Amino acid sequence: MRPLCGQPTDNDPLWNDVQYCTHGTVPPPPQPKPACLKTTPNYVVLHGKPENQHNYLLIPTCRITGIECPFLETSGAENYWNDAWENARSGGSFPVQYPNIGLGINSQGARRFDQLHIHMAGVRASTQRRLQELDTMGRLATQPSQWNAPANQSAVSGPPGSGDRTYRILKLPNLAQNLFTLLYRYVVVPSGLNMADQTLIVVPKMTTAGFAGSFYVLNSDTSLHNGTSTCDYLLVYN
Repeated sequence: MRPLCGQPTDNDPLWNDVQYCTHGTVPPPPQPKPACLKTTPNYVVLHGKPENQHNYLLIPTCRITGIECPFLETSGAENYWNDAWENARSGGSFPVQYPNIGLGINSQGARRFDQLHIHMAGVRASTQRRLQELDTMGRLATQPSQWNAPANQSAVSGPPGSGDRTYRILKLPNLAQNLFTLLYRYVVVPSGLNMADQTLIVVPKMTTAGFAGSFYVLNSDTSLHNGTSTCDYLLVYN
């Protein structure tokens, strides 16, 4: 395993949780045993904090520290984003009980734990409305090659009082493509950025009838004016 991806012997709390769910290895004290909500060959699902019905984590069963791990950009990597959506959607194993769903991953500097984890949480109705407004105005990319264009960067509001943050926004019809590869190829490399500094957020397009069959993929980092390297401004955990 490459150094950026960590080692199986690492003592990270989330990695210890994975080891318990997959192999029964008890975490070292004082770390408690996790509630293994779902265990598959490729990932486990755990509660997020705080524990509720719209805050879950999807975590790979192989050692991957986070977004900076180059393995994620290869064809051998599992499509964790699609896995997260299939679990979080209505009818999934752990449907997010919130009017709008958000999936997100933090940058290396913004995260608490060093085992890749995708948050499966809620997003505010105002976030959904803003993304649909930008969609209607043609203010987002519809091809990955357009994702990095300044015209496809827009402000999206977070919680009241937190101000706007700028995101690069891409609309996709599905999550079949590797989002890590798209981010690296079409944003990180052309702009001379670091993969470790990036955040990714996926917001399924929703209407009153339910899922509308497409996804808004947001990326940001602090190289953008009012950019951010965390998904926490948009996701709702509480």
